[in-house]
Amino acid sequence: MNGAFTRGVIFVHSAPRALCPHIEWAAGTVLDTRVTLEWTPQPAAPGMFRSEHSWVGPVGTGARLASALRGWTHLRYEITEEASPGCDGGRWSHTPELGIFHAQTDAHGNVVVPEDRVRAALVHAADPARLRHELDLALGQAWDDELEPFRYAGAGAPVRWLHRVG
Repeated sequence: MNGAFTRGVIFVHSAPRALCPHIEWAAGTVLDTRVTLEWTPQPAAPGMFRSEHSWVGPVGTGARLASALRGWTHLRYEITEEASPGCDGGRWSHTPELGIFHAQTDAHGNVVVPEDRVRAALVHAADPARLRHELDLALGQAWDDELEPFRYAGAGAPVRWLHRVG
């Protein structure tokens, strides 16, 4: 690691109440600080809760957070890590049904598909449905489709500013 720091956000889209303190503990262990999340009911999944937390840490913290949370039953989350000088950003999405998806992101948060992945998809250019499937897979479309109702349900959540101006 080059000692660079970055920032990101943990979006817990749905978690059972019993799992909430474990999520805080896991995030705190990775971030090396106490993490206390503000949990609100998740309207898209009655009985589940949602939260989000902005973080600052060394480059690679997003991957460590995703690893700390992966595989927990009934947990839906996304973790973002902003791009920083010399390092791509990243997004990790997890659902119980699909598992985890990772994509590199650019400075604006757009998913970046590596050229080898595009070339592999183009092998199926003669079959438009297969080509579409391969590109959807590279972009994480299934994860976006599954998480979108949970993201939308959190649209009324309190706004948290990531940057200070001035």
